Amino acid sequence: MKTSHGRLTGCAALLAALWGHAPLVAAASMTAADSHVARMGRSDINADGVVRFGYPGVSFFLNFEGTRLSVEAEASGANSYLDVIVDGVARKVRLAAGRQTLVLLDHAVAGKHAVEIVNRSETWHGTAALLRFDTDGKWNPAPVLPGRKMLMLGDSVTCGEAIDRVAGAKKEPAWWDARSSYGMLMARSLHAQVQLVCYGGRGLIRTWENKTNEMNLPDYYRLAIPDRNKPVQWDQRDYRPDVILSAIGNNDFNPGIPDREGYVGTYVRFVQTLLRDHPQAQIVLTEGGLMTGEKRVALVEYIAETVKRVGDKRVHAIASKPYPGDADDGHPTREQTVDIANDLLPQVRAIMGW
Repeated sequence: MKTSHGRLTGCAALLAALWGHAPLVAAASMTAADSHVARMGRSDINADGVVRFGYPGVSFFLNFEGTRLSVEAEASGANSYLDVIVDGVARKVRLAAGRQTLVLLDHAVAGKHAVEIVNRSETWHGTAALLRFDTDGKWNPAPVLPGRKMLMLGDSVTCGEAIDRVAGAKKEPAWWDARSSYGMLMARSLHAQVQLVCYGGRGLIRTWENKTNEMNLPDYYRLAIPDRNKPVQWDQRDYRPDVILSAIGNNDFNPGIPDREGYVGTYVRFVQTLLRDHPQAQIVLTEGGLMTGEKRVALVEYIAETVKRVGDKRVHAIASKPYPGDADDGHPTREQTVDIANDLLPQVRAIMGW
């Protein structure tokens, strides 16, 4: 039987022990949009507290006291992956299509725990959502995110494609690793928040297949979820970056060197949009870290001309070295991605005074 306080007593406690069930403890539940959860990255927050997302690097941070934590999640397909980091220990989790409950921590030592969830995947792998967290304990205040803010614009290299590759294996969505992308590495070094606004295969004016009727950077820059069938608009006022780094061009130049005026003219208009949307930000343009030869030379010239035409002291060009991947994939390796971050960091620090 139970006391007036809901505790199991006498034979009820004995039966619970014999059946292998611990006495029930009052659970705490909250939506993913609750103030006890700190969020980083672009997302769509529904009125019911569900938080939907598509871009890689979208992150959730929370602290709790208890022995168990679970989250109700939802995915549009079966190709989305999350990193779950509990008390500093990370594991990769594949989401099933539809709604599901993920046990993040179970039978842990009672006490304080810190949890981070990071979207590893790109939007074209599928969109995902976190609905509700549940624990047998209580919620502690949300972690305080860094005051500095970065916005990284780019393509698959910015998204972290193939960083987690397996030598000799066939490429799969599990290879994407946003947390190890150069943008997130830079943000951690600079003690900053970061948004990755990136899309594999896309460029400034065309895709790697020379298509101009797909979403390219000026299009998906405006979106919280760059899903062509169900695009969600982003309010630029919701995140005020101190620095915006645009690393675009790999896919534009894949079919060949694009027309100079068409490319530079588009880049000028896009940078002017960034300046209007974010009057507080420094704008930094770089090559993107893949191209070599005459294509790289041409892109460097196009960037320099863009900066000159815009003519604003808040717009800068910095250099990127090419990193061509390895025999398994043409995208930068994990080690090369670290090199990209290390190449860019001192240049960004010099511009920002960080």
